[in-house]
Amino acid sequence: MWASLSRFIIRYRLFFVIATVVITAFMGYMGSKVEMSFEYATIVPADDSDMIFFEKFKKTYGEDGNILVVGVQDNALFKVNNFANYQILTEKLLKIDGVNEVISLPTMKRLFKDTLADKFILQPVFNQKIQYQAELDSVLRVANQVRFYDGLLFNKETKATLIAISLNKEYLNSKRRIELISKIITYSEDFSSQTGIKTHFAGLPYVRYIMMGAFMKDFRMLIAMSSLVTCIILFVFFRSFSSVIFTVLVIIITAVWTAGLITIFGYKMSMLTGMLPALIVVISIPTCIYMFNKYHQEYRKHGNKIKAVGRIIEKIGFVTFMTNANTAVGFLVLVFTDISIIIEFGWIAGIMSFATFLITIIVIPALLLYLPEPSEKQVMHLDTKLFNTINNYIANLVLHRRWMIYLVTIIFISLSIFGLTKLKSVGYIVDDMPEGGQIKKDLAFFETNFSGVLPLEILVDMNKKKAAYKISNLKKLEEFEQYLISEPNLSSPISIVNITKSATQAFYNNDSLSYRLPDNSEKYFILKYFTKGNSDLNFLKSFVDTNAQIVRYSLKVADLGTEKMDSLFNIKLKGKIAKIFAETDFKVNITGTSLLYLKGNKYLLNDLTQSMFFAFALISLMMAFLFFDLKMIIISVIPNIIPMLITAGIMGFFDIRMKISTAIIFSISFGITIDSTIHYLSKFKQEMTIPGISVLEAAVKAIREAGISMIYTSLVLIAGFGIFMFSEFGSTKALGILTCFTLFSSLFTNMILLPALIATFVKKK
Repeated sequence: MWASLSRFIIRYRLFFVIATVVITAFMGYMGSKVEMSFEYATIVPADDSDMIFFEKFKKTYGEDGNILVVGVQDNALFKVNNFANYQILTEKLLKIDGVNEVISLPTMKRLFKDTLADKFILQPVFNQKIQYQAELDSVLRVANQVRFYDGLLFNKETKATLIAISLNKEYLNSKRRIELISKIITYSEDFSSQTGIKTHFAGLPYVRYIMMGAFMKDFRMLIAMSSLVTCIILFVFFRSFSSVIFTVLVIIITAVWTAGLITIFGYKMSMLTGMLPALIVVISIPTCIYMFNKYHQEYRKHGNKIKAVGRIIEKIGFVTFMTNANTAVGFLVLVFTDISIIIEFGWIAGIMSFATFLITIIVIPALLLYLPEPSEKQVMHLDTKLFNTINNYIANLVLHRRWMIYLVTIIFISLSIFGLTKLKSVGYIVDDMPEGGQIKKDLAFFETNFSGVLPLEILVDMNKKKAAYKISNLKKLEEFEQYLISEPNLSSPISIVNITKSATQAFYNNDSLSYRLPDNSEKYFILKYFTKGNSDLNFLKSFVDTNAQIVRYSLKVADLGTEKMDSLFNIKLKGKIAKIFAETDFKVNITGTSLLYLKGNKYLLNDLTQSMFFAFALISLMMAFLFFDLKMIIISVIPNIIPMLITAGIMGFFDIRMKISTAIIFSISFGITIDSTIHYLSKFKQEMTIPGISVLEAAVKAIREAGISMIYTSLVLIAGFGIFMFSEFGSTKALGILTCFTLFSSLFTNMILLPALIATFVKKK
């Protein structure tokens, strides 16, 4: 079959080259339409009970993660000229397209009792431009008496204050988000330059904006540097510009096809699919190296260029197909998860693994036929003394010191298992941002002054209409609110409790000492003011439903990481809820983006773990195409398990936490190790067909034949991925560190351990 395919490709090479150009042009056109994903990644499945409840919450109350905050902490803000600029900043922010609402000191309002109409109205505290310092000081004293905003809009102790900007969902989930948030940042920085007052930014829209832009910029730069280093090393190995150019050409074609495929599937480019260029390098370069090596080996044997090109397809076509198929399986099992972004990644990476086989098996042999015959200088790398010495040393170990190989393997496995016990599954919203970077400093500012900015929502269903206006129920809700305020990692909540307290304060002419719940004798007078129709009080609908049965606490939480957040939500918070509402029939639900992020992390790890087991099972079945022997299948899987174990152990030792950006590295690592295994076993199988050869002789000859290509592949990829270790982003740096360690460990397991296992346990049939 492969001999016939070889003749077919050689005969119609011009047609295949033209077809590749046409398809690449089409894919390039489709790829030019690829869109960036600006939506927050949904990791929790749609049928999960918490996700269903959260979707209902959003339909009733709107988005919870659409707030961007600008914070300041400087006494100079309260100088009349600076405060005037602060008022101007607020006005400019409110006029930006895509901004729904701006809440700040200059826009703050308080409840005021209208005795003539028997109703409450909202009045601005700063109802005009402040011109004099004495006037500003007087109004600020009034603002400090509005206790509703304490801990929400300002912190009396630290003198910090913030601007909360509500953003339009349609803008946030489209490319218009870039212009929207850029304007907010520009206006805020203009204020800083005018006043010398530093501004801090936070909120999910800001974090997503900064992370996506910085990550993609950093990743593109590193891909370029990595490709440059890879090309230099390829040239040093092969001493041929054509080898480098063809490899780069394959990578470019595959990259163009990847972008086109994303558009064809109707997907968008996310931070996860943004890692596909790294996978293209992993998938493409090894195949190219094996092809060039085989071409030079065959040409040296007989000096016939056409025959050498034909032997590339004939001898390693099936092996290349198997390596790419196994890599594809490793990615395609991801489509059986319940997480949409992982499914998208699995489809694209899996299909492109097969596509890479087609591209390399057509492009490289076809183009080699148009080149002159390789010179003696270009095939000299086959005689590299260093690599031949390494091969001979490995052969000597397999022949005479297998006990040493097994001892070293046991030591590495033991250390890896110990490291695995230290592995933590902890994710942070801003986990991958550079340590010491401005975004983390800003987040620390808001966590110090306002206990965080990540949204959290709590709904209490009291199972009875008008129950929210019952004083005994309000006191029970107040007890819960006091707990929330006392928790250092939670902000002061907004709820019917502090709204009612504000109403009592307003009823008594905004006396700050009257900020409390009313007693039974007062509530009827106060409720009468609430029940009067007034559009100013429509915000009440956001915190109590029309039946006055369900009340809402809206608050913020610090970015504690999934481990501490899990403890806070599922132990502390739920424990307190059970205790406070033990004697009631109230039903309490915790929801919000923060909770969904926590739950999504658990789903992610479970799904990826299951996917890896499926991948091992499927690839074990595929290995049966090479060997119809259970013992050989088991032996072939071992060199692929150990590098994974070593990678997990290194993550434990270096405190590289398991999260979405690091968990996917296991799929990349799997694709690397399986390639070397298949190439070695295929060569071993070919050697075993020689009459009279022993298993030990075949194992050693396979080392000498396939070893150089395995070393070339590993060194090129280690150099390429080593560049990633210099990234400022945690996920990119982890990709570089872990991939390099995986490459090194897979080189050991496939070149040393695998031949030793074969020599020890396989009998010739």
